[in-house]
Amino acid sequence: MFSKIVLEVLREYQEQYKPRRWLFEGAKPDRYVSIRTVQKVLEHACKEGVINKDITVHSLRHSFATHLLENGTDLRYIQELLGHKNSKTTEIYTHVSTKNIGKIKSPLDSLNLKKEVTK
Repeated sequence: MFSKIVLEVLREYQEQYKPRRWLFEGAKPDRYVSIRTVQKVLEHACKEGVINKDITVHSLRHSFATHLLENGTDLRYIQELLGHKNSKTTEIYTHVSTKNIGKIKSPLDSLNLKKEVTK
């Protein structure tokens, strides 16, 4: 899955920086950006954005999956997108948000049962 917005930003990035071998080059042009550099960039972005939580690069993956789940994406599709072989991994990984718990309706509410009050 690739966002159209991200694609546009990457095109602008590519136009401006003109990377040769790697889209995100490291300190040396023949090397890709290191994992540690990505972590540092995220740490800096959190400080600039006044995010006071412990955020890791893996947190972004977790947030992505959680947002998909909260927006109604079926867990099986999330499993496929994340590359999990076992659905149990996805169930643990994408904790159920309390945001949508209150929206769950009882199956009985969908039945057209006539209410009768007995005395």
